[in-house]
Amino acid sequence: MATPYRETYLAIRRNIESVMVGQSEVIRKIVAALISDGHVLLEDYPGTGKTTLAKALARSIGASAFSRIQFTPDLLPSDVLGVSILNQKDQSFEFHPGPIFASILLADEINRASPRTQSALLEAMAERQATIEGRRYPMKDPFFVIATQNPVEFRGTYPLPEAQMDRFAMQLALGYVSAGEEVQILSAQEKRHPLDALSPCAEPADIRAMKEAAKSVAISDELKHYIVQLVGCTRTQSAVQLPASPRASLALMKAAQALALCDGSEFVTPDHIHTLAVDVIAHRLVLDPQAKFSGLTGRAVVEECLRTVDVPA
Repeated sequence: MATPYRETYLAIRRNIESVMVGQSEVIRKIVAALISDGHVLLEDYPGTGKTTLAKALARSIGASAFSRIQFTPDLLPSDVLGVSILNQKDQSFEFHPGPIFASILLADEINRASPRTQSALLEAMAERQATIEGRRYPMKDPFFVIATQNPVEFRGTYPLPEAQMDRFAMQLALGYVSAGEEVQILSAQEKRHPLDALSPCAEPADIRAMKEAAKSVAISDELKHYIVQLVGCTRTQSAVQLPASPRASLALMKAAQALALCDGSEFVTPDHIHTLAVDVIAHRLVLDPQAKFSGLTGRAVVEECLRTVDVPA
């Protein structure tokens, strides 16, 4: 069904696809995360386009307030949140906001920073505010965090704590594109990067309107029970030490509503839930060390739950 919101989504997708080749499904999910008020963790190998995707999304929605933080071991919380500096003229302290006060924040290589610095993002991601020196500072709307990390590099990194992982609505991976698509990338960047020519096709006000509209997308009680059963399934697995919480259920419901809106549907279907379940739930699970050693992953646990939990008719 053609709706103004679907047209906006398609315009954003086409805009990003002019830069990101072969990533239509990831783009679909990341836009759904944006309009469901969630955040995204991109975990993939270097050079797959994680930073380019974040920049393309920001430019597509005219988000002039785009910030990129390169996380390093010596990065301090004040480097993220901001700091008060003494004004010599009137001998008063003035607060200088940090890069976190942006519409779209790219937290590049987030696992290179210490847990103390990583935790500087927790309040902002969960409550859309930052408390600094006893004062509350609201975040922009939209406020969307895209964090990246390298899954194969461990030297000089700090694994994200469970509380941090739980703040991300989805964990996505771009993966390698096909040979033909890689040739397209070479041709597109032969003379200049296509990102340089990217212009906005939507405004932050359009995203705010889509966020409100997504809340009105119908979801039946049967599908709500289905979501709860899927999340509850992770609590019955002996290999799972820390299962998914109700926050996972909420994230899955909101993301499914947003995805339905992008698809031009007036209601959520089981397919929307199936499409997102692994990306929303798997990264929140902490597995038993023995199970991890044997090769079991959070994604495999959620995929098994999708097979065993009955889909509502």
